[in-house]
Amino acid sequence: MRIQILSDNKKLHNILENEHGLCIYIETDNYKCLLDTGASDKFLQNADSLEVDITAIDYVFISHGHSDHIGGLNDFLRINTKAKIVLSKNALTQGFFSNRNGFKNISSKIDIHNIEDRFVFVDSETVFENEIHVFPCQVCCNPLPIANKTLLKKTDNEMIADDFNHELIVCFGCNEMIVYSGCAHCGILNILDSVKQIIGKPISIVLGGFHLLDGYEGQYETEFEINKLGDDLKLQYPNTKFYTGHCTGENVFQLLKNKLKNKLIQFYTGYTILVKTK
Repeated sequence: MRIQILSDNKKLHNILENEHGLCIYIETDNYKCLLDTGASDKFLQNADSLEVDITAIDYVFISHGHSDHIGGLNDFLRINTKAKIVLSKNALTQGFFSNRNGFKNISSKIDIHNIEDRFVFVDSETVFENEIHVFPCQVCCNPLPIANKTLLKKTDNEMIADDFNHELIVCFGCNEMIVYSGCAHCGILNILDSVKQIIGKPISIVLGGFHLLDGYEGQYETEFEINKLGDDLKLQYPNTKFYTGHCTGENVFQLLKNKLKNKLIQFYTGYTILVKTK
């Protein structure tokens, strides 16, 4: 399996474009897919530079409805005419907003007219290619990211706190799982516990953001809380590697790195992972 970051907040080379968004390319002998599409068409520019053929993509898995993960989908649909788009229907039927650093709309209007047959809406565990499992988070006993408090959604003309009923988990593998967390709005421990509950197989790699932001004291997670999370991940998933970026803050990353050591790696646009799947 080849995993390549096509869009992230950071970049590897000046020939690549970065943005506040996330798009990841995955290729195996059996399929090619995207995990999210970033915030714009920059993932397309980076795909050209990295020699990734977007027209050959078989699946796009959308982790949730925020524009930094689904914003490039219309651009993708103009280029690729065959891929199935897998997401929660709630990602398209609700509006999304953020009041962090000023109130803003973080929705994306996706035109599915005449291509409805390409969209697969998931509300419970669904399996693709006999080894790709997609499902909503099932566990909520661990803390949610504090930064969730800045996120809202609009449904039936009512603005309420975002409950992330549009967030999906995507897992790859037969014997050991590669887990895509998206932004982990449901909490990274809740996501991993959901994988254990539904699939019940070892997790070799976790890929995606943790939605743990740097901020002033008392604004987001405290150093104690981040260290506690690092201890929990180390204890509960001693054989798992965590690749993160996008919505994982720099200070947060360093605190977790102190706990997880070489089990935690920071990715960026252009970063490539080669995995021997089991």
